[in-house]
Amino acid sequence: MVKLSVVVPFYNVQTYVPETLRSLVANARDDFEFLLVDDCSTDGTPELLRRAERELPGAVLIRHEKNGGLATARNTGLDAARGEYVTYLDGDDWVAPGYYEQLLATIEDLGCDFVRTDHVQFTGRARTAHRVPVGPRGEVLKPRDTILPADRTTSVDYAYAWAGIYHRRLADRGLLHFTDGLRTAEDRPWIWRLHREADSFAAVGLLGIFYRRGVASSLTQIGDVRQLDFIRAFDQVVEETAADREGERFLLKAVRTYLAIISHHLGARERFEPAVARQLRAMSAAAMKRLPQDVLGEALNSMDLDRSTQLRRLRGPRRRQGAAGKAAA
Repeated sequence: MVKLSVVVPFYNVQTYVPETLRSLVANARDDFEFLLVDDCSTDGTPELLRRAERELPGAVLIRHEKNGGLATARNTGLDAARGEYVTYLDGDDWVAPGYYEQLLATIEDLGCDFVRTDHVQFTGRARTAHRVPVGPRGEVLKPRDTILPADRTTSVDYAYAWAGIYHRRLADRGLLHFTDGLRTAEDRPWIWRLHREADSFAAVGLLGIFYRRGVASSLTQIGDVRQLDFIRAFDQVVEETAADREGERFLLKAVRTYLAIISHHLGARERFEPAVARQLRAMSAAAMKRLPQDVLGEALNSMDLDRSTQLRRLRGPRRRQGAAGKAAA
């Protein structure tokens, strides 16, 4: 029986694949499997993964005939996973020796639906530890109780899918799949759904996963139209949150976070191609019109002056009718 499935998508990361694979070798166990999903790479990645299929215990190689993006690649791996527990790793990141064994022991001891972990971010030689924004450590909690407050960084803002481990029953309930085709912000609808619908989780201070920043091929470094998928991702967050039984309680947090992300992208618009920057402004303005206008106003009033002013200008003059807009479709 497979105890743990590790889903690892790869796309044109040949420079980093050897380090990632070495870290998996240092985590291999007879009852672990590693789903290596090649998302139709065009560099040397496929050859490195074919070698890993022979040399990495528990390796299962899956190749996409067409590039589908990170969300789709993760779904492919998840659909093939046989483990009682599931976790994710990106193809340009790595884990410390024995990390997955510790992670598995942690969730088995706690007996909860999922566990979220701290991680180490590294850019070049600089390394910084990042903590799950949850106060109680090693204590089983209700996920929806950690979504608020609206004006603070909370558990749903720590959206990294690879920073944790998840029981198979969540996949059976449809809570571990990502929105197919999302090219960026794919973790956002996923983490919100997990917190609204799972029954139990815990945050732990286990450091062992290393997240690489500044990779040239990463979408966070590329200012093309794929970055605008964050609009579709947050439209989904708002729509699904509004439909929740406690939607009224959580909607301000969802809208405020959406606005903060819009503001972030507008503030960094110089990295976008000019046509994409114009599209960003137009799509962001349209997104604000789709939001419930009463909640939008409350969210703007709660933000700092610079961001609030920037977003009000984008929003344009208010119409006299005070009817609330619909949540994003």
